[in-house]
Amino acid sequence: MVDSLKKPELQEELRPGVKTPTKDTILTPRFYTTDFDEMAEMDISVNEDELQAILEEFREDYNRHHFIRDEEFEQSWEHIDGETRQLFIEFLERSCTAEFSGFLLYKELGRRLKDKSPVLAECFNLMSRDEARHAGFLNKAMSDFSLQLDLGFLTKSKKYTFFKPKFIFYATYLSEKIGYWRYIKIFRHLDSHPENRIYPIFRFFENWCQDENRHGDFFAALMKSQPQFLNDWRAKLWCRFFLLSVFATMYLNDLQRKDFYAAIGLDARTYDIEVIRDTNESAARVFPIILNVDHPEFFKALDKSAEANTKLVAAGQGDQPAALKFLKRLPHIATIGGQMIRLYFMKPIDAEQMRGIVR
Repeated sequence: MVDSLKKPELQEELRPGVKTPTKDTILTPRFYTTDFDEMAEMDISVNEDELQAILEEFREDYNRHHFIRDEEFEQSWEHIDGETRQLFIEFLERSCTAEFSGFLLYKELGRRLKDKSPVLAECFNLMSRDEARHAGFLNKAMSDFSLQLDLGFLTKSKKYTFFKPKFIFYATYLSEKIGYWRYIKIFRHLDSHPENRIYPIFRFFENWCQDENRHGDFFAALMKSQPQFLNDWRAKLWCRFFLLSVFATMYLNDLQRKDFYAAIGLDARTYDIEVIRDTNESAARVFPIILNVDHPEFFKALDKSAEANTKLVAAGQGDQPAALKFLKRLPHIATIGGQMIRLYFMKPIDAEQMRGIVR
């Protein structure tokens, strides 16, 4: 376990009971904004029937009675202590921040598209409803450990990353689909091994992940309505980039926090490999290409990156001058960058050809 996860700043508070948000790094959840005018002008008629069908599913609101805390939450959680407690709080915070990021983006899209694209506007509003429930449920869980996030403060203080609409589609589609696979695999594991379910929130993951899956299906349908985002050489390059970015971010984060997964009976590396393979296969249904994750060098390169990331974090500790820290970190940054370039240029798999074979 890297030293950074044992540092007291993990528990720093803005005020009593309100946790200081984790500092932004390349691996932390981001908040996004986009070109709302371009989004409003999109013609979705090519795939409007599928989008309308998804909207009807959203209206059903299958989980409207799901996120209700029961009596199992009404107990002391002091027995979860030490490093496990810190890691679990961090898991809740990262998850809450990611869900709240989706809420903010979808809510703003719903507001901005209301007059020009009512179908999309309602879809985004209903997805923001789902994300708000998820974030609220996670934030309430944090309060069981005497901490919460000030989501209003987070809204104002967090940096926002601007992505053009097509990049928002790639990123959010993958985020929702990988979220589905992460949640369902944790649920299935703990359903088979209830002795490892250290906290009741994991019981909610089966229904919860269906929200993520429906959201991912919405973005798949939205991309199909904009074939120019999927059918040229640029789309293939960008899909490779986003697949690799999402997979590498998860892998480096999870292996850095492998003790959390060990606490619930999972091997972080095995879990991530399964999630990556299933998400990659899901992406083949809409993306023109997917990554060759079964290449013998694929996970070796991610392992080298994870090892370098551990050293990178360790090199940034202590009270040394910033310039010295940077020099110590530079070789590890170069290692990660080199491995990412290597993975990016690894020959991908033609997903369109795969779909043709399946037919």
